[in-house]
Amino acid sequence: MPKLSASTTHPVRFTLNGRERETRAEPRMLLTDLLRHELGETGTHVGCEHGVCGACTVQIDGEAARACLCLAGQIEGAAVRTVEGLAIAPGRLSILQQAFQEHFALQCGFCTAGILMSLDALFRRDPYASEAVIKDQLSGHLCRCTGYAPILRAAMTARDRLREENEHA
Repeated sequence: MPKLSASTTHPVRFTLNGRERETRAEPRMLLTDLLRHELGETGTHVGCEHGVCGACTVQIDGEAARACLCLAGQIEGAAVRTVEGLAIAPGRLSILQQAFQEHFALQCGFCTAGILMSLDALFRRDPYASEAVIKDQLSGHLCRCTGYAPILRAAMTARDRLREENEHA
């Protein structure tokens, strides 16, 4: 994607994975394009481009959101978190990422970033989410490789570990 001239773009200031960012975006630019092509955050995948598959899920002000349905200008002043911001520290996976690794809850990995961001938002909001609530959250994501059973096992393991961590904090 070619760089846009300053005359056709508008400034966008926001926090990305805890760091203040300022960039420019064309009025019709999607958040997926801003993240991937302008900022190099390629963990946010583009699947259907209609908000159906969930591969592009990020968090905006702590809520799961489809980046393919959000214009870049809409994140002005917001806190955006992508899968790149999920790890605790470089080389240290989050509890959720560890559970996915342990349960082999990914195959090709295309859908994984969106699922992780969606589940992370759920567990931050509801650390006691029931299996039914977790399944409902997962219903907004298309995965063609795993059959969902390992994803559900990983999610439940992560939920239990996060709950235990919260209770001992």
